[in-house]
Amino acid sequence: MSGEGGEARNLRLLAGCVLAGRGNGGEGMGILAAGGRRTLYIAHESAPRNFTGVGVSDPRRPEVICTVDLPHSEVRSNSLAVCGELMAVAYQASRPGGTPAGLEIFELSDPARPRSIGFFDTSGPRSRGTHFVWFVDGEFAYLSTGMPDFEPRHPKDDQLVLILDLRDPTRPREAGRWWLPGTGAADGGPPPERHSRFDQGFRAHNVNVYPRRPGRAYVGYLDAGVVILDISDRGHARLVSRLDYHPPLPGFTHTVVPLLERGLLAVTDEAVTDGCEDHPKMLWLMDASHESNLVPIATAPLPPTDEFCGRGGRFGAHNLHENDPVPTAWQSEDELVGAFFNAGVRVYDVRDPFQPREVAFAVPPPPDGSRAGAADSFRSGRRCSLRGSSASCCRGPSARGSSPSSWSARESPTGSSGRRRCRW
Repeated sequence: MSGEGGEARNLRLLAGCVLAGRGNGGEGMGILAAGGRRTLYIAHESAPRNFTGVGVSDPRRPEVICTVDLPHSEVRSNSLAVCGELMAVAYQASRPGGTPAGLEIFELSDPARPRSIGFFDTSGPRSRGTHFVWFVDGEFAYLSTGMPDFEPRHPKDDQLVLILDLRDPTRPREAGRWWLPGTGAADGGPPPERHSRFDQGFRAHNVNVYPRRPGRAYVGYLDAGVVILDISDRGHARLVSRLDYHPPLPGFTHTVVPLLERGLLAVTDEAVTDGCEDHPKMLWLMDASHESNLVPIATAPLPPTDEFCGRGGRFGAHNLHENDPVPTAWQSEDELVGAFFNAGVRVYDVRDPFQPREVAFAVPPPPDGSRAGAADSFRSGRRCSLRGSSASCCRGPSARGSSPSSWSARESPTGSSGRRRCRW
């Protein structure tokens, strides 16, 4: 890997982009492919930037084509999703009651000038708004969010699963919701037992739904672990199974990716403290062939703890490439790609799910003023995109020796839009 201080095996850095000097990219990335051009939209971890659009038609020469700022410093837009010519952006306030909080819909017919066409407000006295959005079929979005009328028993349990109907993106409306029983103030059952050392909360994080199996939602529910929901009736979601292994392990289950053809789950628990205070945070393989009885069968090998815990920042699992079912995304059930903070991006061959094997990695060079390079998010299309202090494009061999699919302020919603579907 080129770049002073960078490290890599079987991956090669093609280019980087400092995002017009605002390199605090968030977890959300999405690619628009239209008119022979490809544009990567990147959410930001914190203000002042809302999102940045980067032209990546030539991945060796990424170029910022648009930047949009947030209205103030007490809100962030850490997550976004692109489907067809629509983009959904999640807004989360720094404290309950803050605004704007919710989901904004942008129309992308002009990639350099995203146009706001709809907004769904999730602000409220006990809501910080929306943390995560999944939008892949052009019809329904799946959110982890607070709501104006939801009162959690504990302030750390303030995000539920919300299903949002976007068939008319100018008028989003709720289609259903679910939360862990016992976490709502009005629930009749007992509250969940708090983690004695690492209490991060019982709230929804990533909510993944795949058109190949539309009746299931796969949810990382932080300290509640892995959750599978039956959403065949969106208005009456029900629990299929839950696996909670913390304690004894630290919590914060972040992402649950089903490998549908193989009856497996890939699961990450996010490292949320510096210096390995909440170590270990792992990438798990789980047997989900009998989905009401999930069984962990392996963890992916991490690089040496002694080396990375002292590098600065966090060390451990975070995001996975989620096999986004959209035309611009690479998909594989034999290889997993994940972001591991100061251990960068790691690639694993999981053809033998009992013995995951690392086959490639890339750790970006440290940015100015930082002790360590880091990767926080990952999306793979025709080239991979990893997000740390900047956006990067890289290329490398897969486990089989071939390249993986060849690796302003917010405005009020205006205008109208017809129904838009992802192109398959």
